[in-house]
Amino acid sequence: MTDSRTTTGTAVPPTDGHPLLEVRGVTKGFGSGRRRLTALDGVDLRLDRGETLGLVGESGCGKSTLARVLLGLERPDAGTVRYDGVDPFALRGKELLNWRRRVQMVFQDPFASLNARMSAADLIGEPWHTHRDVVSDTKARGKRIRELLSLVGLRESDAHRYPNEFSGGQRQRIGIARALALDPDLIVCDEPVSALDLSVQAQVLNVLSELQSRLGVAYVFISHDLSVVRYISDRVTVMYLGKVIEHGGTEDVFDRPQHPYTAALMSAAPVLDSSRATRDREIQLKGEVPSPFDIPSGCRFRTRCPRAEDICAAEEPPVVVRESAGVGSGSGSGDDHTALCHFPLEARSAWA
Repeated sequence: MTDSRTTTGTAVPPTDGHPLLEVRGVTKGFGSGRRRLTALDGVDLRLDRGETLGLVGESGCGKSTLARVLLGLERPDAGTVRYDGVDPFALRGKELLNWRRRVQMVFQDPFASLNARMSAADLIGEPWHTHRDVVSDTKARGKRIRELLSLVGLRESDAHRYPNEFSGGQRQRIGIARALALDPDLIVCDEPVSALDLSVQAQVLNVLSELQSRLGVAYVFISHDLSVVRYISDRVTVMYLGKVIEHGGTEDVFDRPQHPYTAALMSAAPVLDSSRATRDREIQLKGEVPSPFDIPSGCRFRTRCPRAEDICAAEEPPVVVRESAGVGSGSGSGDDHTALCHFPLEARSAWA
């Protein structure tokens, strides 16, 4: 049996190393007074170089707001964001411009995110109009565009074609090439394959994985599709109503969820293993997600949780820490597996 213990503080264990990205206690709200919406509430994250962090949760849980904070588009109300120990929100002028090169984004819709009047070459080279010192001259830019097209599995002759001449998967490859044009350390992928057919999804995911192996780029991968998250992620963070409620290595979170909400999510994910399909019944949650304008007291998941007791309404849940099983690929880098819950699950079969 794994060791479980409770502690106070964050749902993401601290590190003695120097992560690429470290988010601590980030809170972000919109509006004021009784109409204030809390989009993020004390969010903690850590991302190492060359790693993929999967970010999952229902619509409205705060994933997109968190992405905007990571990209520097939204300033948090409280908490800290650090890239290599540097606070991007304290930067100004050229320092801020240089930092923006390091963090790029791949969008959900590969057609809407590309200007239909620009060729693939113009789209990929567009970031260089702002960051002029990245590629020195026209000849060098042409060579770099050809290199980027090759990196994402497109032909050099595709440089002069327009978005409407490409398939959805090819358009997303152009979006990836554009994100790579500035040699970023981190790419935020916001539902990057949800608009694509299943076979094309696999191709794009393979491109992302190959690029990570070759270039060492890190990803924050946001998705509703749990099978996609499981395939590409090293670690997984689960959010509910603006809060991180579980975090750990991919295999730990998927196969040994501690939080009842995570267990419900995982039970609803399709599986190919027939033995698992017969063993694990789908967990049906009651009710709807509460309004972010009126978050429940104590544990915010208690209104939908059949394991909830009086203490769940009276007190914020503690952080439960379980040692990582460290089994199989994608099990993380030895991090503890953490969850915010008064009555954590020992295994999926422990659901009551």
